[in-house]
Amino acid sequence: MTDRPQDPGLTAHESLYRHLRAQIMHGQIEPGASLTLRGLAEEFGVSMTPAREAVRRLAAEGALKLSPSGRVSTPALANDRIEELAALRSLLEPELASRALPRAHSALIDRMQDITVQIDGLMRAGDAAGYIRTNLEFHRNLYLRAQAPAMLALAETVWLQLGPTMRALYARLRRPSASENHNKIIAALRAGDEASLRLAVRQDVTSGLRMLMR
Repeated sequence: MTDRPQDPGLTAHESLYRHLRAQIMHGQIEPGASLTLRGLAEEFGVSMTPAREAVRRLAAEGALKLSPSGRVSTPALANDRIEELAALRSLLEPELASRALPRAHSALIDRMQDITVQIDGLMRAGDAAGYIRTNLEFHRNLYLRAQAPAMLALAETVWLQLGPTMRALYARLRRPSASENHNKIIAALRAGDEASLRLAVRQDVTSGLRMLMR
C-alpha cells in the first residue's frame, strides 16, 4: 500500500477516480495497458470496493475497457475510432473557442502564450505526460471562458478517451516546437478574429491525430 494521500473531503472512490482519470487523460498510461483492481487498490491505498467503483465509472466514460472476465485495460484505438474522436474535437473545440472569444482578455492571452513556451520546453525535454497535460491546460484555459460547462464536459470526455493514444502520438513527433498552431490561436484571439480562431483550433486539434491513422 502506498502513501498516496487521499484528497481531503473526498470519498476513497472519488479520490481514486480523479487520480486515475488524470493519469489516463494525461497519457501516463500506455494504450492497451492491463490494470488490476488489486493493483489499483494497493497503489492508491484503498479497498477493492472503491477501486471497482472507480473502474466501472471510467469504463462508462470510455477511458477503460472492462471485459466480461474482469480484465481491465486502457483502449488501443483503431483508426475509425481515432477519426471519430478527431471529428468530435473539430466540432466541439472551435465552438468553445468562439464562445470564449468575447471574454478572452489580455491577461488570459498572455497566460496562454506562457503555456505555449512551457509546452515547447516539455517537448524538447521528452516529457510526454507533461506535454499532454500542459497542452490540455492551454485549451482548457480558453474554453473555461466559453461559459458552456456541458460542452466542455463533452470535450473533456473526448480528451479522456484519447489520453493513452496521445502518448503514442507524442512518440512519433520529431519537431522541436509544437507552437505553430498555438501561435495562430493566440494571434486570432488578439485580433478578435473569430473565423481565424475557429480554423486555427480545428487545425490544432486534428492535425496530430491524423498522424496516428495508417
